[in-house]
Amino acid sequence: VQLQAFGGGLVQAGGSLRLSCAASSGRTFTNYAAGWFRQAPGKEREFVATINWGGGSTAYEDSVKGHFTISRDNAKNTVYLQMNSLKPEDTAVYYCAARRGVSGSSIASLYDYWGQGTQVTVSS
Repeated sequence: VQLQAFGGGLVQAGGSLRLSCAASSGRTFTNYAAGWFRQAPGKEREFVATINWGGGSTAYEDSVKGHFTISRDNAKNTVYLQMNSLKPEDTAVYYCAARRGVSGSSIASLYDYWGQGTQVTVSS
């Protein structure tokens, strides 16, 4: 599965962005759980959010709960990350990932496929 993440950009604090992660054509997302991770300069990659294969179960890193929402549209082979009330500390490269199976995970090493990353910069 090839994943392409897009939708990043520069936004002021308090603003919103929606990231999208599209699976390569001919591949269905239905059999894969998905997740978003991020990596800020000088820091390790960290978990942001995950969603199960059907979209009925989600989980979030504590600092984004209540202002980020992960969702998916399996008919479009796409996973989304809606980010509201953005803060400067949300600045990072955001990566989407997919793993075979039903359940999502917060553990990066459990993911089988990764997108190339999209830069999100939040100015104060």
